[in-house]
Amino acid sequence: MAEINEHPGILLYTRIRKSPYFYASRRHGVQLYSVYNHTYHPRHYGDPVEEYWQLLNGVTLWDVGVERQIEISGPDAFDFTNLLVARDLNKCEVEQCKYVFNCLPDGGIINDPVLLRVEENRFWLSLADSDVELWARGVAYNSDYDVEVKEIDVGPVQVQGPKSKDVMVDLFGERILEIPYYFLRPFELNGMKVLVSRTGYTAELGYEIYLYDASKHGVKLWEAVLEAGKPHDLAVIGPCHIRRIEGGILALGCDMWYDTNPYEVGMGYDWMVDLEQGSDFIGKEALHRIKEEGPKRKLVGVEIGGDRLGAYNDGTMIDVFPVHMNGGRVGEVTSACHSPRLEKNIGYAMVPIEHSELGTEFEVERPDGTASAVVVEKPFIDPKKETPKQQLATGQGT
Repeated sequence: MAEINEHPGILLYTRIRKSPYFYASRRHGVQLYSVYNHTYHPRHYGDPVEEYWQLLNGVTLWDVGVERQIEISGPDAFDFTNLLVARDLNKCEVEQCKYVFNCLPDGGIINDPVLLRVEENRFWLSLADSDVELWARGVAYNSDYDVEVKEIDVGPVQVQGPKSKDVMVDLFGERILEIPYYFLRPFELNGMKVLVSRTGYTAELGYEIYLYDASKHGVKLWEAVLEAGKPHDLAVIGPCHIRRIEGGILALGCDMWYDTNPYEVGMGYDWMVDLEQGSDFIGKEALHRIKEEGPKRKLVGVEIGGDRLGAYNDGTMIDVFPVHMNGGRVGEVTSACHSPRLEKNIGYAMVPIEHSELGTEFEVERPDGTASAVVVEKPFIDPKKETPKQQLATGQGT
């Protein structure tokens, strides 16, 4: 039998889409790609642990053009979008963003996009990795809603880290500091039309720049951010999964999917799944029942023993880690890494509700052998998200 190639390459060819920043971001020496929303996605540029420290201590630039933008517009855009998400959009102002769930009729999660209310009747869904454009078009088809659903030529980059504000001020001026957490504002940069939101996938201070006509201007925007970042030692990195695991941020496709619901993944807050709102949304009836009966399983935070795990997005966690109790498999670790700050292996595990109490111990089947694990509080660091919510401008709320 042939020897396993532990690190096979990824084929670059015409069938897989390219981000508006593909040709710009690859210049920095991408070491590993994955495919996200049918699009090549840089995962890291050599050392994910070094990238983690660059994010924590400085400022970083990410190619996240894979976050496809699905626009819902038209006279019934508000009502239609409210049907697709579990939050009550009556509580979402124009130029505000919301983290939302798109749910199936049985309550399963099909996406967890950031929703941007760009205008009164114009919404963008900044997607995680699933085909919500097809879902939304299907829901709209033969319905009475007067809406247009389409992917638009808008592509985001993320500027993240404590010095992100300095780079953004150099790019856009002091007004950028007035954007509250999870709000957006329109700007122009060197003739390019953009929206800037104070959002990100890091639980650190950060921004996303949404570029209009991205396929045309992607390289130009990338180079403008790089130039502004030079005095601040900006580093180009991939999505930092160590930091998102520390921060309690979930990843669609591993920590949640069509067969999990918001209550199981610990996100069934009354404001996130708003069962009291007057309007119906897809999955509302099922989620009401799940809340009343209580979920049968739960995604918990775990500390895992044994040698240092990898960075999650470095190819060291090919599959879930089985969780065992009393000689039988009861669940699985869905994401795990070694946290350099905590000097511990941490992650998330989906386990039966009766095994979800803090302090519960079980065995985890790692690739290198069995290790003990214990259920702990999550998020592991900054549970109140004080870092990303910090006030930057006088009189600014969060």
